[in-house]
Amino acid sequence: MSQNCEAIYEYSAKVLDLISKADVDQTEASWITKQTVEGFREYVNPGFLAYRKSVTKGGQYASVEWRDSGPNCFIDLHGKEYIDCLGGFGIYNVGHRHPKVIKAVKDQMDRQALHSQDLLDPLRAMLAKILAELTPGDLKYSFFTNSGTESVEAAIKMAKIHQNNKGKHTFLATTRAFHGKSIGALSGTAKSGFRKPFLPLVGGFRHVAFGDIDMMQKTMQACAMVGEDVAAILVEPIQGEGGVIIPPDDYLRNLRELCDQYEALLIFDEVQTGMGRTGKMFCSEHYQVVPDIMCLAKAFGGGVMPAGATIASEKVFANLFENPFLHTTTFGGNPLACAAAIATINVLLEERLPERAAEIGSWFLAELKNAVSGHEDKVLEVRGKGLLIGLEFLNDQIGYEVSKGLFDHGILVAGTLINAKTIRIEPPLTITREQCTKVCNALRSVLAGLTK
Repeated sequence: MSQNCEAIYEYSAKVLDLISKADVDQTEASWITKQTVEGFREYVNPGFLAYRKSVTKGGQYASVEWRDSGPNCFIDLHGKEYIDCLGGFGIYNVGHRHPKVIKAVKDQMDRQALHSQDLLDPLRAMLAKILAELTPGDLKYSFFTNSGTESVEAAIKMAKIHQNNKGKHTFLATTRAFHGKSIGALSGTAKSGFRKPFLPLVGGFRHVAFGDIDMMQKTMQACAMVGEDVAAILVEPIQGEGGVIIPPDDYLRNLRELCDQYEALLIFDEVQTGMGRTGKMFCSEHYQVVPDIMCLAKAFGGGVMPAGATIASEKVFANLFENPFLHTTTFGGNPLACAAAIATINVLLEERLPERAAEIGSWFLAELKNAVSGHEDKVLEVRGKGLLIGLEFLNDQIGYEVSKGLFDHGILVAGTLINAKTIRIEPPLTITREQCTKVCNALRSVLAGLTK
């Protein structure tokens, strides 16, 4: 045991005291900022400091977030409020700290935080029933996870066990795809910078250009001809981290037809596009296509708890019936996460947030296009569906400067992980028109400043 136990105890007690406070004074704010920057440099990862818009060169100053401010904003240690157009990479669909989600988690916490693992836990059963009725088509059985990456991992394993006895081992993913960074999910992810340091990854993965159904068909045909039949196609209905890339209208439907033709499974990664983000509860509903497996996470826990799910048809999930311990997780589907997810779905339906995302998203997209008008030398395209919107710039540097400029105006955005010259506008589905107008006005100002 460490010889510094007394010092650790005193330090942890001070941190717990600060956690209990909604607001801190200037002395406390300075101490927290210093501890945060030094902690990242010495104990977390100093590389992160170089990527934070809020950290000055050398780390002399940083904006450190401290608390939420209403459903669509947060406040830093120094009292500056920011409109959240990043949304924790898409977790705040029902807004920050929605009262119904917070209450559900607190009520469950007061009764039981985690379950014994041996007895049947009721909320997992109830949430699975809700998902079976909410998701499209014959999707029925759910495996609960803590993150999108875990949801994708579960989907890959479900597809493998279903197709292995048929001699099908090849997985097709798409260029610009992002499915996570664990070894299995990373095998489906397409960015070379994320993949190369960890090669070789899981065997059998190939990548095909997103949106190119002809190339996908030829690849599946070639795989069949050489005895490497396709087990599954893994795809995002709209590529989020790829730069908010929207497919041709018939693309997903054609993928479904190809999978049926070659008896492959279709896996939709709706980690970012699900839970109302694109104007429907699930993005696949825009195209009236039902996958064999669907992956959820991010907003699934209401921005309060880490939570995800992998939902599959009975024919696919049945491979786990005989031995349910083939794939398990200690914390996935825990009572707190299930309470948050049930409350989140309740809120999405009660407040009609998917419909709201469609309505305000269409208007916001038009306003953003108007805001960038005249700056075609810097802005290549503004695109999106619902409140998943991307602004693609001429290069990465312009994208970063615009992100930094918006941050200085009190608006948080960030680039996408695969396509850094595209910044995302991914606010809570509760964002107001007034706040959207502030974003557009700030964007005009920042672009005008770059011109000068």
